[in-house]
Amino acid sequence: MKNLNVALVRLLQFVVFVLFTFIVLVYFGTMILLPLDLVVLMAKFLNVFGIGTLFGAIVAVPVVAYLGKIVYSTPGLVQMLIDNGIDLVNLGKQRVEAFNKFAEAAK
Repeated sequence: MKNLNVALVRLLQFVVFVLFTFIVLVYFGTMILLPLDLVVLMAKFLNVFGIGTLFGAIVAVPVVAYLGKIVYSTPGLVQMLIDNGIDLVNLGKQRVEAFNKFAEAAK
């Protein structure tokens, strides 16, 4: 019965690990894909006004790059975004390690 309890604790530990890994990947993936999405949305928006999608993308890339420069030059904003992601990683690590106490108690 003890082995079953340990196996259940390890299973829950694995589920929490996978959940926090997914959350961190989504967080940093969003930071990477957000500018790309802005380019696509601006190109589609310009396409509504009769400007071709290719020309719209050529216009949208410098606009999004300028917006990225503004975000990058804002003092502390980029560091705050990175720190939030690192905090997510540390929180996940603490939650996964908290299961070790339960596994030791179940042995």
